[in-house]
Amino acid sequence: MPLVANSQLPAFNRLKASGETIIPNDVAIHQNIREMHIGLLNMMPDAALAATERQFFRLVGESNQIAQFYMHPFTLDALERGPEAQAHVDQYYETFDQIKEKGLDALIITGANVVGPELSEQPFWEPLIEVIDWAHENVTSTLCSCLATHAVIQFRYGQKRYPLGYKRWGVYPHRVVDRLHPLVWGVNTRFDVPHSRFNQIDRDQFEAAGLHVLAESEAGVHLAVSEDLFRLVFFQGHPEYDIISLLKEYKREVLRFAAGERQDYPPFPENYFTLQSQAILNEHQDHVRAAMEKGAPIPELPETLLDLDNTWHDTAEAVINNWIGKVYQITHTDRRLPFQEDIDANDPLGLRRK
Repeated sequence: MPLVANSQLPAFNRLKASGETIIPNDVAIHQNIREMHIGLLNMMPDAALAATERQFFRLVGESNQIAQFYMHPFTLDALERGPEAQAHVDQYYETFDQIKEKGLDALIITGANVVGPELSEQPFWEPLIEVIDWAHENVTSTLCSCLATHAVIQFRYGQKRYPLGYKRWGVYPHRVVDRLHPLVWGVNTRFDVPHSRFNQIDRDQFEAAGLHVLAESEAGVHLAVSEDLFRLVFFQGHPEYDIISLLKEYKREVLRFAAGERQDYPPFPENYFTLQSQAILNEHQDHVRAAMEKGAPIPELPETLLDLDNTWHDTAEAVINNWIGKVYQITHTDRRLPFQEDIDANDPLGLRRK
């Protein structure tokens, strides 16, 4: 069902232009369709702020649940922003106080950029704990993405991430390790997910915290849930990524190399570029190095010549649909699934099949 344009946030127009169904707020209020209110705590840096809105809004809006989705973006005052991004936040975002007053059915928390290895020393640490503690008591389910997953598992479960010593990035094939959990009903038993990070929490740490792993790969655990099987959902990968998200990261790293901010030319994200695209980019690397030696302008990355594949979005859509469906069921129905005979007597919320 569609997203409701409940504000003038530019993301709605961008999504509509790309083919998503967006209903004007004045139209939505006259329709007899249940509402779902989903918060987005956007902690991403300025350059990724708007793109992250669109990525998560799109996934929610593509859910096939019978509801109209009202999105409520907010951020943390502790995160410093430039003038343009701060103006965007001031104009289009809600405050946490407004979020608490109105309430939410579900909450998504994005990743964030950090300075230094210790998460507890980041400016967002205490404010994020406040949001998580409030959500735990007042929101049906909270979905944590990447850095948010690392932070929540540290302060709630005492398991600290560890540095990989390199950047793990690329698109990795995952396998479902528990096919009975409702978050992966109807999901392919093997599916791709992009990852991009320097730190990781391993399976044994998830299990030591009493968390339940649902999907993993050579890149590590991607999908896990809290001990109650639903209140907290953890992504360690980035299923929300656009097809060009890793390309943008690669381009940024090339520019950092050209500016002398990194010593080595960036490697390719794993399993992302085709062999033909790699050949094009290797040739571009030669041009970059030659331009640097001559002190000439750095040539533009030949993005239009690259052949990219998105092999993860359908599965991401299916997982988010299952998540929203379970939230909808708990918040808008009698907390029972349509197929009553499949409900375990010890599982009144229907979180697991027999």
